[in-house]
Amino acid sequence: MKGTALLLLVPGALAIQLPFELPSFFKSKQAVINVVEETPGVTSRVAIIGAGAGGSSAAFWIGKAKERFGIDVEVDVYDKEAYIGGRSTTVYPYNDSSLPEIELGASIFVRPNKNLWRATDEFNLTRRSFKDEDYDNGIWDGETFLLTFKGGWWDTLKILWRYGINAPRRTDSAVQAMIKSYLSLYSKDGLHWEKVEDVSSSLGFETLTSSTTSEYLLTQGVSSSYIHEVVEAATRVNYGQDVDIIHALEGACSMAADHAAGVVGGNFQLFEQFLKRSGANVFLKTPVTSVTPKGHQWTVKSSRGSHTYKAVILAAPFHQTLIAVPEAISTQIPAQPYVNLHVTLLTTTSQYPNASYFGLPDGTVIPQSILTSRVNARKGGKEPEFNSLSYLRSVRDGEWAVKIFSAEPPSDEWLDTVFSGNVGWVYRKLWKAYPKLPPTSVFPPVKLDHGFYYVNSFEPYVFSYLSVPPPSPQPPHPSHVSSNSPFISTMETETISSRNIVDLLLNDQFKTSLCGPRISGGENTTSDDSDSIYGWDC
Repeated sequence: MKGTALLLLVPGALAIQLPFELPSFFKSKQAVINVVEETPGVTSRVAIIGAGAGGSSAAFWIGKAKERFGIDVEVDVYDKEAYIGGRSTTVYPYNDSSLPEIELGASIFVRPNKNLWRATDEFNLTRRSFKDEDYDNGIWDGETFLLTFKGGWWDTLKILWRYGINAPRRTDSAVQAMIKSYLSLYSKDGLHWEKVEDVSSSLGFETLTSSTTSEYLLTQGVSSSYIHEVVEAATRVNYGQDVDIIHALEGACSMAADHAAGVVGGNFQLFEQFLKRSGANVFLKTPVTSVTPKGHQWTVKSSRGSHTYKAVILAAPFHQTLIAVPEAISTQIPAQPYVNLHVTLLTTTSQYPNASYFGLPDGTVIPQSILTSRVNARKGGKEPEFNSLSYLRSVRDGEWAVKIFSAEPPSDEWLDTVFSGNVGWVYRKLWKAYPKLPPTSVFPPVKLDHGFYYVNSFEPYVFSYLSVPPPSPQPPHPSHVSSNSPFISTMETETISSRNIVDLLLNDQFKTSLCGPRISGGENTTSDDSDSIYGWDC
């Protein structure tokens, strides 16, 4: 038995990415790609709505096919905002760009997020590791710390004493089985799908998506205490949902752990590069108002007028776009409820949270990364007042950046109490951060109509984040608690979904694929030891 398997404690829960859209003023430091007006005489045109991870990577995949096979197609990318990146953005403490940027949106990815990792190498972007941010961790139930740890043999013994040897081992076994199946999505012989249900079936995930996390792990012999303390700490920080509510696939995703990385200067640069290298025309500050059929084509109406396309890729959550489409299309996409999450960023000169808030004597060193469980509230005790509280990194000498996730907005008075009155810059935002993810077996279609494709059909399935890592010898800390994490990072999920959709589009419209001449159904393969990545390599 691998010794490291015992240490799947509070895994990649700590590396998280928020799926949300941001006001344009946050992007003032980001480069904006110049608009290239459409080329006359082109046989085929494709519209992509959304310039985030899904839309930018879709344009990139089409660009790959044009480069390889000379396909006669022009791509127009629309976005209502004035920036590229969608859910990926940075902010600066005190709005001072001389201070280190903080990822407010999609924060991290790991090596097994193969598309993003490959992109950083291909685009000559510098990755930043979080290994040096070595904070103590704790799980708080609203009245007491259930567990504190940093890593090493002593903390391993504490875990084994509290939960036994089987709980972490059996949880790890379930997670590793999921990861092994997931990695087949990168194989040249991997899956192509028109229905998300087909992916679930091929990967063997039906049981995971049709059970709650607590139900499923109990059937695997995992103890209730481990589920409701450690696993719930992960699901609450990653998805703002408890183990008795969220489906088991996302619960398993929350328990995938690895050392995380980000791009120096901001992850949004990945998506700027996707578009730059795609050769697409990019129309920012150009909201699309309707998509309507015109014979065997589609008319896209926007602030730049009406234009006709052979195909349309919608790469944004449909119900948030307010785009008018035919009823035959809109009725296929059920409303997706979201978790309302309050995100509070602040700086403080207090090196640790105030011990008195946690009912401990003055001078007690409180963990700088705190996750929470509702195990106490289920017994009638006090509810935790936040989902997570995490020191991110030093802003300057003697001052740290902190991020708090909570169901309700923390007041100024509460912040003063927790940080002993030593609060500087504060920024608050309410996001519709995560889709609510109860057990389900029904998903939106990938293909809404002939020539109309929907990247975000993946949302209710694996909307967040895989870190897909091997078990770490130390539990990672939530320095990455800044957006989202596990099973497939939101960014990574979107690149996988868009790659599949581009293959469908190329097959439908041009009788080819990314690695041509035509795609087939493919078989599920679990070969994950190759450096070859479908889409990048053929």
